[in-house]
Amino acid sequence: MKLTAQDIRAMKARGEKIAALTAYDFPLTRLLDEAGIPLILVGDSVGMVVLGYADTTSVTMADMEHHVRAASRAKPRAVLAADLPYASYTTPEQAVTNARRLVAAGAEAVKAEGGRAILPQVRAIVAAGIPFLGHLGMLPQQVREEGGYRIKGKTEAEHTALLADAHALTEAGAFAVVLELVTPVVAREITQQIAIPTIGIGSGPDCDGQILVTQDLLGFLPWVTLKHVRVRLNAGEQIREAARAWRKGLGHH
Repeated sequence: MKLTAQDIRAMKARGEKIAALTAYDFPLTRLLDEAGIPLILVGDSVGMVVLGYADTTSVTMADMEHHVRAASRAKPRAVLAADLPYASYTTPEQAVTNARRLVAAGAEAVKAEGGRAILPQVRAIVAAGIPFLGHLGMLPQQVREEGGYRIKGKTEAEHTALLADAHALTEAGAFAVVLELVTPVVAREITQQIAIPTIGIGSGPDCDGQILVTQDLLGFLPWVTLKHVRVRLNAGEQIREAARAWRKGLGHH
């Protein structure tokens, strides 16, 4: 049976942990779906993971549409969500227009970064009938303004702001919210206080679910090491080894 954003939301009440992973193409989406992952995100992390950019801010709507179309061809049972990329939701009108473009490409929900700062955009997307996934804490699209990635929620001001943002997104109709690099004690507090699921990345064990970049989980990018990922497969080295062995075997019949 096809899953919906409402099904993801309902997992919190049942105490069922939500597993979410990223995919940017047909085969990976199909494999993750066959593994029973209920929420698959076509993330703007495609910028670093596939396209070779330094951060997500170079990713365009055209890039996102291309990868959403590829992923959606797998026709997953999972909910297929997609990121609204950098500067694609500066006004409510632009947010809805671009959310509709992602839906037309095959997305079933969209994600954008921020809380109270983008509430009019969130409300407009939800009013247009498009399921909305929130994203608080470290906001990768703001990495240049912030001068790097850092943990959020350590100060009382950040703690208060994160809670207010989480409540605001819930009231605006988000079906879940990603908490990225939020200090675990604050992530736990948000999880306990709001009715919608929290999906953590580098935010401790107490969120309602977890999300990772699949390539990080698989060791596909061996030149990147991340504190919050326990690598489950050494894919990068296996690919190098397979190519090396094949190259050496040329000329041997």
